[in-house]
Amino acid sequence: MTTEQQQEPSVLVHRQGGLGRLTLNRPRALNALDLDMVRALAATLRAWVDDPDVATVLIDGAGERGLCAGGDVRALRAALVEGRTEEAETFFREEYDLDLLIATYPKPVVVFADGVTMGGGIGLAGHAAIRIVTERSVLAMPETRIGFTPDVGGSLLLARAPGRLGEYLGLTGATMTGADAIEAGFADHFVPSERLSSLLDALQHRADPGTPSELVLLFDETPDAGPLHAEREWIDDAFARDTVAEIIARLREIGGAAAAAADTLEELSPSSLVVTLAAIRAARSNPDLSAVLEQEFHLGAFLGGRPDMPEGIRAQLVDKDRNPSWSPATIADVPADLGETALAFRGPRPLWE
Repeated sequence: MTTEQQQEPSVLVHRQGGLGRLTLNRPRALNALDLDMVRALAATLRAWVDDPDVATVLIDGAGERGLCAGGDVRALRAALVEGRTEEAETFFREEYDLDLLIATYPKPVVVFADGVTMGGGIGLAGHAAIRIVTERSVLAMPETRIGFTPDVGGSLLLARAPGRLGEYLGLTGATMTGADAIEAGFADHFVPSERLSSLLDALQHRADPGTPSELVLLFDETPDAGPLHAEREWIDDAFARDTVAEIIARLREIGGAAAAAADTLEELSPSSLVVTLAAIRAARSNPDLSAVLEQEFHLGAFLGGRPDMPEGIRAQLVDKDRNPSWSPATIADVPADLGETALAFRGPRPLWE
């Protein structure tokens, strides 16, 4: 990388026509979010609220690999391991505030969820007014793989998914194609990646049709059904069970692809699975994003104080041995009331102060 590239800001800000464009610019890190990026995005969005020259906002990612692979969890692990919990709390607080800002923004926010869009990337894309995926899109909420739980409002998106797709996606961390994301309610439009530049040009220059939603329809295509569609019957059956243990047992009974899902669950953090199931079902009865973000904030504090999250990040992203040592090690060892305990937990400070 050249010195000039190293000095580029991590968020590129452009305005052309009536379009304000925010491009995440850490392509070598799959545009993973750090605190500086969160602050740059939030500050620019707030400045544009009263700017009459910005009618529409676009969020996209530099490079061809993805919009955003999530938060910078290596840095988060370091903060937790070294006892810098306030630093971790600050990141989550400001990230969640940004997600709510996007969800409630008074001008249309368009997001190109092209390529990898996971974790914190879902926080940016999933709550926007116009959510666009492509044939290259790979979306997921993979937090249980690192001993955590879906956050950035992801538990609300999962709760709103049809049938029991939410429980399946949240517990297993399974990836979605663009077509899957539309079926699951994580996206609105499918636009082939080769047409994104033309759509960008239209958003910048075209006055007819008059709204971004109408413009996107000129480029939207109906994709073939995604892989999830064919799996809905056993997903809706098994993931409707009351507990993680019962879900796994039913998956074993069904066999085939369902048994493979059971194998996946048995590799993941048992505590995270139990907390995630409780969180999604609690979010299903509370459709307010602000309240769900508050719930996720305290769940994050609860899990951040336990050993699985630093261990999961170590195994997946630091040492990359893919051999985490969970505590407790099995679903059978998890206290029966852990989900309720986690939901009742409150950290030292509320999210919204």
